Amino acid sequence: MNKKIFPLLLLLPVVFLLGRLSAQEDVQPSCLMCAAEYLSLEEISKYMQVGRDKGITDQQLRSIDVGRAKVQIAVAHRGQIEQRIGRVAEHDLVTEVYYVLSGSGDIMTSPELIDSVRRADDNRAVMTLNGPGHNAADVRNGVSHQLKAGDVFIIPAGTGHEFTRIPDHITYLMIRVDPDKVVPLMNADESAKYLDEQL
Repeated sequence: MNKKIFPLLLLLPVVFLLGRLSAQEDVQPSCLMCAAEYLSLEEISKYMQVGRDKGITDQQLRSIDVGRAKVQIAVAHRGQIEQRIGRVAEHDLVTEVYYVLSGSGDIMTSPELIDSVRRADDNRAVMTLNGPGHNAADVRNGVSHQLKAGDVFIIPAGTGHEFTRIPDHITYLMIRVDPDKVVPLMNADESAKYLDEQL
């Protein structure tokens, strides 16, 4: 090996490491000086009560800007389903993460929608919950999962989903990831006002 090249080869890892360290030093928080957000069990329980008492399936508790995206927290309560309805939902831009609080149910998912219809712009879900999307009669190559209390389930944006059977009920917390920021903001004061109106 050429004696002039060997010392240069020894320096390459050092240069690489210094480059990585300097690149890491340039990284800035994507949400500079953003405050954390707290939701109490009491607040979540009030939403669950409203859902049960008034038959409201899906309610948003918060929608916050976290820099490059928004994140929403919602709670859903669904009653018994003995027979499949054939009402698939799909959200174009928002990913949903379910954490099942109580009950159980079978959910079917697939990105291949059959007979899909675009949701209207003035649809409550489009305007306040999960942005633009479709409803569909069915899905192709659907995969079914049995959800129960304690389970976590991720539905990527663009994936159709429908509960096909719920023996008694299912209640779940939702974390919605909204990178395109299509869902309006909702803070703790707006949440309190909503609950005052509902309870």
